[in-house]
Amino acid sequence: MSSISGYRSAVYTAMTWRSHAKINLYLDVLKKRRDGYHNIETIFQTISLADDLTFMDDDHISLTCTGHQLDTGASNLITRAALLFQQYTGYSRGARIQLEKRIPVSAGLAGGSGNAAATLIALNKLWDTRLTTPQLAALARNLGADVPYCLYGGTQAAWLRGDCMTALPDIKGYWFVLVHPPIAVSAGQVYQHPGLQHNKERPFAGRTASFRRRIRALARDNMADVVFNRMEMPVFTANKMLAAHKVALLNLGCEAAAMSGSGPTLFGVCRSQQQALRIAEGLKGEGVSCPHSVAAATPTGVERIA
Repeated sequence: MSSISGYRSAVYTAMTWRSHAKINLYLDVLKKRRDGYHNIETIFQTISLADDLTFMDDDHISLTCTGHQLDTGASNLITRAALLFQQYTGYSRGARIQLEKRIPVSAGLAGGSGNAAATLIALNKLWDTRLTTPQLAALARNLGADVPYCLYGGTQAAWLRGDCMTALPDIKGYWFVLVHPPIAVSAGQVYQHPGLQHNKERPFAGRTASFRRRIRALARDNMADVVFNRMEMPVFTANKMLAAHKVALLNLGCEAAAMSGSGPTLFGVCRSQQQALRIAEGLKGEGVSCPHSVAAATPTGVERIA
């Protein structure tokens, strides 16, 4: 454990940080690991759909939330991140945290992981503890496989549990139509589903041939050859309306469409905001009655806004 002596000056005015949702432009599942997790290969992308978190120095850690009914106790990733950071640094004070929640919960968008990443970054600034980004990333790995990525955001290729990453050139000009089915999907159950197939290719220098092809397709700006999600089959088998919603996105003109993460959120790829808005308007006519939104690709996972 690192020890902070307290001579540095903490920030006593409120500060607000934005944590962005992510989608998986590409997601493949490889073999199961000895620790019970699966190796994956994925291309992460952050989008403009985001939550806002306000932090103020206090004598203990507390969390309140608006926008969603959430457990704000010890199981919440924000609380876990704050307690982990406090324990690691030895900082003696706490923080009052207010979450304005807009990212749907348990939706394959890493909303909670992004909140945890924002908490690590914000407390490092609020308490003036001056941890380096690699130190924050090491803490993030204790909170979840997506949390290290959420510290950075942007366009990243990731493998193993998804916490080994390399940055790719940021995609620019892309917009996404997001469909938010009001159902819950358990990632653990999807990984254990007998219908989940696995990519059996042997990785070379850490990447399979399929993963390399998708990265090259992204470099060529050929999104139709990039977008793929191995987890769709078992999720669509149990929730057939999701398959129909994906078809609707393609029928309306999206360049590609897929489920994000373990679902249930679906996204369609568009070349402009105007196209995305037009397709979103047409969803009801295609029989898609669940909530939807439009978001742009963004180059960061967490940013300070006030």
